[in-house]
Amino acid sequence: MTYLDHAGTTLFPESQIKGFFQDLCGSVYGNPHSHNPSSRLTHDTVEHVRYRILQHFNSSPEDYTVVFTAGCTAAIKLVAESFPWTPASSFCYLTDNHTSVVGIRGLTSPIGVASIPISPEEVEGRAGERTCPKVGNSQAPHLFCYPAQSNYSGKKYPLWHVKGIRSRELYPSCTREGQWFVLLDASNLVGCSPLDLQECPADFLPVSFYKMFGFPTGLGALIIRNECLDMLKKTYFGGGTAAAYLAGEDYYVPRFNIDGRFEDGTISFLDIIAVNHGFEALHRLTGGMERIQLHTFGLARHTYMMLSCLQHNNGQPVARLYCDTEYQDPSTQGPLLNFNLLDAHGDIVGYSKVQKLASLFNIQLRTGCFCNTGACQHYLGMSDQQVKANLQVRLVEESSKNTAPGKVPEHSSDQFSWVPVFIFMHYCRHYPLHLITCPCAFNMINIFSCVMIVTHFTWLFSVIMRLDHCSFVCSYVTILLHCTLCVQAGHVCGDDVDMIDGWPTGSVRVSFGYMSTFGDIQQLLRFVVDCFVQKPVRLDYIRLNRLHSASTCSAFVRHPQSPTRLQIPSPSGTGEGLEFSHMAVACSPTLRTSNCERTLSQIFIYPVKSCAAIEVTQWAVGPLGLLYDRLWMVVNINGVCLSQKQEPRLCLIQPSIHWACKELCLHATGMKPLSIPLEGNKQNPGVKVFQSKVCGDRVQSVDCGDEAADWISEFLGKPCRLIQQSPGFIRGMKRDHAKPVAGLSLVNEAQYLMINMASVKFLKEHINERQGPEAENLDIQQLIARFRANLVVMGAEPFEEDNWKHVVIGDLVFQVTDLCARCHMIGIDQQTATHMPEPLNSLSACRKGKVTFGVYLVRQHQLDLDHTSTLSVGCPVVPQSP
Repeated sequence: MTYLDHAGTTLFPESQIKGFFQDLCGSVYGNPHSHNPSSRLTHDTVEHVRYRILQHFNSSPEDYTVVFTAGCTAAIKLVAESFPWTPASSFCYLTDNHTSVVGIRGLTSPIGVASIPISPEEVEGRAGERTCPKVGNSQAPHLFCYPAQSNYSGKKYPLWHVKGIRSRELYPSCTREGQWFVLLDASNLVGCSPLDLQECPADFLPVSFYKMFGFPTGLGALIIRNECLDMLKKTYFGGGTAAAYLAGEDYYVPRFNIDGRFEDGTISFLDIIAVNHGFEALHRLTGGMERIQLHTFGLARHTYMMLSCLQHNNGQPVARLYCDTEYQDPSTQGPLLNFNLLDAHGDIVGYSKVQKLASLFNIQLRTGCFCNTGACQHYLGMSDQQVKANLQVRLVEESSKNTAPGKVPEHSSDQFSWVPVFIFMHYCRHYPLHLITCPCAFNMINIFSCVMIVTHFTWLFSVIMRLDHCSFVCSYVTILLHCTLCVQAGHVCGDDVDMIDGWPTGSVRVSFGYMSTFGDIQQLLRFVVDCFVQKPVRLDYIRLNRLHSASTCSAFVRHPQSPTRLQIPSPSGTGEGLEFSHMAVACSPTLRTSNCERTLSQIFIYPVKSCAAIEVTQWAVGPLGLLYDRLWMVVNINGVCLSQKQEPRLCLIQPSIHWACKELCLHATGMKPLSIPLEGNKQNPGVKVFQSKVCGDRVQSVDCGDEAADWISEFLGKPCRLIQQSPGFIRGMKRDHAKPVAGLSLVNEAQYLMINMASVKFLKEHINERQGPEAENLDIQQLIARFRANLVVMGAEPFEEDNWKHVVIGDLVFQVTDLCARCHMIGIDQQTATHMPEPLNSLSACRKGKVTFGVYLVRQHQLDLDHTSTLSVGCPVVPQSP
């Protein structure tokens, strides 16, 4: 594994966990609120950890107090709730702040506190405005928040700004009277850099320990300058925070020690003890934060130099990096890189595609906006209007799912909202208007569609009639504009919509930790070159030499492993260096038409989710899909479903069904066959019932016993169990007006997955044309196996199935519910369990960024759930398109 998301969380060392385990086994730690010897031991150990934390930041209990919280966000929220805000106060923050900091305004705005966003350039650029007339109350408390290191670009902001703001020499404090306090968000800095509170005496310093040690998670701290303690006003008091209080009278006296006032309830004392072992391991393995800073910065600088100099064969750059420095000084730049990859035409490759292919290569990185919308907008050039428009489109989709047909959302008569208008347009998109004009197709569905549209149009007309003539014209234009937007995908934080109208909605971030190596960089660059660079690869040697020879600050010592170790083929294309696979310019094969009638050519069932397929020529169709299809799945010791994404070797487990003895048999190389009853242990009342999840849906299942668990665990090399969907449990499809009600097995989305043989052949030709003679040896059947479909159709045009709405196979009618979005699982060779970049890379290229292949089907008219029909190879396939 190549782990490059240390800014998200670093990895814990084995020695830390072993030391913590031995500590727990050799000591008894009681509740620190008690007074017995074990509780006293806990109290003393926790106090030692507080001192150890302050020592790490070169401070002492005389100057600062450590308050343990649930994380950095909880620490920030504690400041927001306890700060003595007044109507004359100001909450000021850099736009390059984490969401958790910007979210303070959710508490301050309702009480009249001014929220002032500050761009990074303004802090020093507007310092001269201190001569302007002073604004504000001389006693009003103000809070300024900024990050010690940007979690988006890795830029390190000057720590001396703490003193500059407090002394009112920098903007915005220079323009407003009052007492200024500084919250320094150090969560992204302290994982790889030292921080000296003597040099930057921040008033509030929130940190998270998993960013530093990887373990424990869910624990952070707010480090408070003691001079600020008396000003904080805490209203809620929980267990352990009261010196005395009365239940029948409004009488409460807080504890005298400050940390005791703010730590409501019993603290996570075992996690706090684990922090001590984190410090021990950190210093034993690294020798200190200064060494970590030099090591990680050296890796980041090397990556920046190579990535910024990589070029396609036509000289176009491979990456667009989002940073304000050239990685020459570790005091101004942290060990992370933010970028988007570019194709040979200079167009941005969506981060979702990069993420999926990186997963295929077992490279762990992060994509999106990283909970930092301000920096994301700045570097990507997104306006406020773009962000709002993207969100509004997604709100249409979400509102339409949660609003029943015909039900009009409630809105006040004096406030106009566009969301219902968007919902109306959403319905117009989905209802089959073309069928209403066809007499032969007129049925109850069409009548329902007519009623729905008339109902919504009547309501829409009544809404717009409330507006004056000018507003009506603006409304009409706005409707047309948003109708255009509604046909595209909306975007919200955390989804995989990476491009809208050719504009990126996020980027790719890689970050380093003290255990990162030069080999991690090699793996990343090989991945970029193999998957995204048009060959032969080139380097901008002029830039590379300039960066390599650039003078760095005296504190920086080049990483011992020089960047020149990465061998890239020279511009002459001699191929010396790394053996990168050839990747030609993508071109579209000519579409071939077929006059053959469409037929069902292959049928596959997958009894155990993510295990190998059974190909059959005829099979029974039950109420949940093909009989016994995905009724079993493998889970880890925590009951979480395992797929080939986590365990590729699952595909090497070959199931078979023995009808005579009614058993499911599992086979694997080097293992004795395992037999499981098809109908489960109905006679065993003590069978263990599992609650698990599949694609976010809660499913009820039964355990298949210890023998099956031991078999699976031995083969995969980790503790696992085999479970079967409970016979009486029926999982429903996600609620959607365009989809019929249907029961599901342990499948991801729908009862059936169908692919088109012509589409497979089209993709195969595209792979060959992209890679030439060096194309992977993928025959058609191997390619079909990658897509793990139930049904394969022959005789259709390539990707014709994308436009089908209904399809009749034999005498069964199916509705097409959606296209199948593909992930890196299709890159796993189903015969060897090895990872390959194809066909995902070529699929995205030939479909112009789309990574869908195949369609989901749901059987219609399932009136008799006990009746079993059959599907056979050779059945006619009759599609119905709009």
